Amino acid sequence: MRIIAGAAKGRALKAVPGKNTRPTTDKVKEAIFSMIGPFFDGGIALDLFAGTGGLGLEAWSRGAEKVIFVDREKISVDIIRQNVQTAGADRDAEIYRNDADRALKALAKRDIRFSIVFLDPPYKMTAMDEVMGELAAKSMLEPDAVIVVEHDASVAYPEEMRGFRQTRTAKYGDIAVTIYQYIEETTEEDTNRSESDVNE
Repeated sequence: MRIIAGAAKGRALKAVPGKNTRPTTDKVKEAIFSMIGPFFDGGIALDLFAGTGGLGLEAWSRGAEKVIFVDREKISVDIIRQNVQTAGADRDAEIYRNDADRALKALAKRDIRFSIVFLDPPYKMTAMDEVMGELAAKSMLEPDAVIVVEHDASVAYPEEMRGFRQTRTAKYGDIAVTIYQYIEETTEEDTNRSESDVNE
């Protein structure tokens, strides 16, 4: 594995030993970034089931200003730390050992909003739509934020979800990638306020 493009292009990344973590291959990673835009102009990225940290580091290398990495396994967190150091991203990375639910609750208290979110959980976990709902409910997403879900190809995520629009889905063997854009919903109160502003 390596960082494909950007500031840290060509840097080799370590994989997590064993078979419990299946890192995103360079081929799939390249396809993901060709779909969501090859480079970024800032923004904060969240790599929630980070594994090796490869997706978050690729986003950082391509212009994301900061990445928050979360994984519940100690061995993964150790590998992420090494890979962040290899990439030279130490100053722009936060790494936490925690499960997804607890991490989201903790991050929500800091009023952080993400413009890019990577959800690449163990493939037995198929409720990433619920995780996306939590991100929206906790106001943790920038308008038009991009959410990348990597999952088993036998699983199909819905095209329409409240607050999200599916923009792309593609299969690569037994792996699939589904991409959503966050559509910030306008409440009736917001609409009334806007109409009042116009009328004044």
